[in-house]
Amino acid sequence: MKKILFFLALIPVLLHAQNITLTESGVGLETVYVKWTPVSGATSYNVYYSGSGDVDRKIDTQLIRKYPNYYRADVVGIAAGDYTVKVVPFVNGVEDLTRATTSSTLTARAHVREGFAFVERSVLGTAAKPFVPGAYNMDGTPKTGAQIIYISATNANTVTANVINDKKVSVAVTGLMNIINAKNKGFDKTPLIIRMLGTVKDSHITGLSGTNYVAFIGANTTDRLIDNIGDDATAYGFSFFTKRSRGIEIRNVGIMLWGGGKDGDAVSMEADNFNIWVHNCDFFYGAPGGDSDQVKGDGCVDMKYNTTNITISYNHFWDSGKTTFAGGAEEELNSVFFTYHHNWFDHTDSRNTRVCWGVVHMYNNYMDANATMDLLNTEAASVFMEANKFRKCPYPMMINMQGTNYEKWPNGTQNGGMTKAYNNAINMTEVTKLLYQTDRPTDFDAYLVSLRNETIPATVKSRKGANIYNNFDVDASMYSYTPHSPEDVVSVVTANAGRMNGGDFKWTFNNAVDDNLTTVNAALKTAVTNYVSSMVGVQGIDNLVSAVHNPSTIALSIYPNPVTDILKIETDATIATIEMLDLKGKSLLLQKGNQNTFDISSIETGSYILRVTTVKNTINKLIIKK
Repeated sequence: MKKILFFLALIPVLLHAQNITLTESGVGLETVYVKWTPVSGATSYNVYYSGSGDVDRKIDTQLIRKYPNYYRADVVGIAAGDYTVKVVPFVNGVEDLTRATTSSTLTARAHVREGFAFVERSVLGTAAKPFVPGAYNMDGTPKTGAQIIYISATNANTVTANVINDKKVSVAVTGLMNIINAKNKGFDKTPLIIRMLGTVKDSHITGLSGTNYVAFIGANTTDRLIDNIGDDATAYGFSFFTKRSRGIEIRNVGIMLWGGGKDGDAVSMEADNFNIWVHNCDFFYGAPGGDSDQVKGDGCVDMKYNTTNITISYNHFWDSGKTTFAGGAEEELNSVFFTYHHNWFDHTDSRNTRVCWGVVHMYNNYMDANATMDLLNTEAASVFMEANKFRKCPYPMMINMQGTNYEKWPNGTQNGGMTKAYNNAINMTEVTKLLYQTDRPTDFDAYLVSLRNETIPATVKSRKGANIYNNFDVDASMYSYTPHSPEDVVSVVTANAGRMNGGDFKWTFNNAVDDNLTTVNAALKTAVTNYVSSMVGVQGIDNLVSAVHNPSTIALSIYPNPVTDILKIETDATIATIEMLDLKGKSLLLQKGNQNTFDISSIETGSYILRVTTVKNTINKLIIKK
């Protein structure tokens, strides 16, 4: 009992610690971050970083966000290298350096910038010039003069930015969509970085286009970046659209319940788009459409009608239906080029990818239990499948109207393309059918080569359409890249695909059931539907008061105590989390959301600490489990 009383007596001291205490620090791709517990008397915080030639460089205040029982700051737009981060409380109108804390050395890693998005070329065989999409340089630092705006649920319609108009005058524009539409007119060539913070819903944004799109449209729309901060940036109920755009980058965002209906895609590149990079995003369920194949939403990433030089990399696709489409629905006048690398197709059903009239390089992707089909190559497309990993994929590669595809769907109408396969990791005992030309020389699913630079003869043609492989991958103008061994794909992809450090949405598929499931996973859909970031607010946007409040300032009742299984919590504040800890402070159970009951039947009898975190403060209570 003395140990329990000592621990409880210590809690107020910990909560009212005078110095900054870092509770976590970590790294990401061209970013580092720290978390800390709030200190009494501080009204805000300043955060500085040192490294790569900078000393005590202050970050934008909007990069500091409040969570129920901690603060977090992300240092972004930095080159790979070693950094330290210093947190300073702001007390009585001045910085209190005596209470500041500096992190240990944090080493930021570089993004992998390769693929067709990083070259300019419209005709195979012509010289390819380097290109950097988005508003960052190749080293991850902002391009010269880049303009940065911050978007949260509370300021999407009130954020203000200066935009140059047709009279070459800089005018203030208010509202996210108004800023984007003003930029879309093309008079302002300034690179634009849009940083999204926490969960932003369609209901938070006025002026969305079509089926709830943030739309980049215009011949002069270039150097635009959707750069989402931390591990919880989420676009809920809306998606992204590009048309006649160039140099767009979309990264580190979870896209949930977007669109719905015809062409309601999570990322839709409609026509005449060039050099676009979509990477490190989480694609969850979209809103159901009207067609039978849209129950999980329409496509995640669709690219068509003279959209070219695109890289799709390090994304995590969660149980998608029609995952992605590359090419045109009709013959393209010029070659269109797409790269897919290091994506995690996690229990997705089909179209990983479907290609029409396109040139596609797919390498180091993890095809993880895709129940219907992975690659479908149609209409004169050339696809190079290299060093991908397949797990429980019954139909890894298909060419339309020949081989396995013809046997399954003999009534198709589209012509076939040609696929070159090299060094892919496929367990043939898990495959329903896969035919190489070595199995059936004139009617196969892919042309298997033993050397990477081996060419496919022009005498080899698709069964329908008589299309040949254009050998783009051995052309002198092919971009340079460094693939991983297929044996390393699972570890590399699962560690790096999706949002920063895997994102804050955690889910584990039950492979025994979900490997063969093509219908909506009801539990996953519920989790996605109910998701919201636990972020409380943003410094510099919201009116945050960071001082620790006295627990007595709110009413809180917890009963019964002692308890057998269900605790009831009554309070006049909104609950963010309820957590059960042992007497050493180890977390045993965590429940998120404003719920007034807490099931502790799974833990053993004994004494525990119940931590209730509301939007106002955190309260700890001793609980006896019978």
